[in-house]
Amino acid sequence: MGAKPRRRPRRLAAKLRQIREAFGLSQSEVVKRLDIGDMIALSQISEFETGKREPSLIVLLRYARLARICVEVLIDDELDLPNKLPSAKHEGARRRQR
Repeated sequence: MGAKPRRRPRRLAAKLRQIREAFGLSQSEVVKRLDIGDMIALSQISEFETGKREPSLIVLLRYARLARICVEVLIDDELDLPNKLPSAKHEGARRRQR
């Protein structure tokens, strides 16, 4: 039997897009702002935002630093991004209301 695929955060793609849009950045501008041009192709931003591809941990860390949130907020589907971005340094996130 093969190994099961690892679970992926369902809301990650939407959160990454929300961060980019909160800063008013195009996809090419987000690559420059995160200083990740040497790590990824520009087309990968679209793939991250549609859920076709998952960013590396380094890229996730750069998104989190840009938004001034903990990486956990990006990864945990139970956590929402703060209403205002960038947030206060490592602001605690809100749990999703069910």
